[in-house]
Amino acid sequence: MIRVIVLAIEGALASSLVLPIEMLRAAAQHARAHSRRAPGLEVRVAAEQREVLTMSGVIGLQADLAADAVQEAELIIVPSLWRAPAATVERHPRIGRALRRAARSGTRLCSVGTGSYFPAAAGLLDGRQATTHWSFFEDFARRFPAVQLQRRHLITRSGPFYCAASVNSAADLTLHFIGEFFGAAAARQVESQFSPEIRRPFGAQGLGEGDAGAHPDEAIRMAQDWLLANPGAKLRVPELAARCGLGTRTFNRRFRAAVGTTPLAFVRAARLELARDLLRQSNLGIGEIAHRCGYADPGHFSRAFSGATGSSPQEYRARARGKLFLGQPGSP
Repeated sequence: MIRVIVLAIEGALASSLVLPIEMLRAAAQHARAHSRRAPGLEVRVAAEQREVLTMSGVIGLQADLAADAVQEAELIIVPSLWRAPAATVERHPRIGRALRRAARSGTRLCSVGTGSYFPAAAGLLDGRQATTHWSFFEDFARRFPAVQLQRRHLITRSGPFYCAASVNSAADLTLHFIGEFFGAAAARQVESQFSPEIRRPFGAQGLGEGDAGAHPDEAIRMAQDWLLANPGAKLRVPELAARCGLGTRTFNRRFRAAVGTTPLAFVRAARLELARDLLRQSNLGIGEIAHRCGYADPGHFSRAFSGATGSSPQEYRARARGKLFLGQPGSP
């Protein structure tokens, strides 16, 4: 059973909780429809008091769990706060205590937007990379100088602590959790249902410590930079290791320790992201896109893309282009 706890806070953005819940439920339903062994999903709503709380937009959430009773879960989601986040944190001390207890058990904590004020105020992000909504960067940096604020990253991860700078970024991050909980097929299905043209994969290349490769191993960071700058190049691990001044075995071991995946998986994710961008934003043919992404055979590229996204390059481009705003200035 996958247990997810969402924290209901008076006046918080309802969408920062409701959208991840809907995506997780869709994933659980898809997984159970295709396998009896798929885990179930339990979603609990926690608050300082077990009551109905009015979120933004006059949406009420019924809390069925007191914050003091929050125990270990696979994931806890902290919503984005509407205005004056520091004052909201001060009014809800039990939330901070609940997060500290959960952190001691290793539970993943995901804050959305200014929800990051809660784990920061609880001291959980000291010495760690984190982000928040861009309009509160200066205030966050002033209040929490021990936190390594990432102003250029929409998603950060430091150990079990995840931050999404916005509701859209939270949707991207939710896809990552879905892949971990229910598998890649469920993640692809949910992605196809929830605005596939704006989703970005934050798996192999986007969920290192902070963002793509934001970790202390400078040699591996140099290798990642080279791979991202040359996504179409043939991956030759011994040559890449030598470029970084490492032996092949040492390079592979340190790469996995720093990034959480293999060099090949990292390259595949980078090529997929490039292919998505080119399909959305260019008029290049499928063969040219395949070449730029390191595939000599367009057919092989199409199969790889379909296997990763659940749709062919042509289908993906049609869906993405279908929602682009094409109006010109002055047009109706």
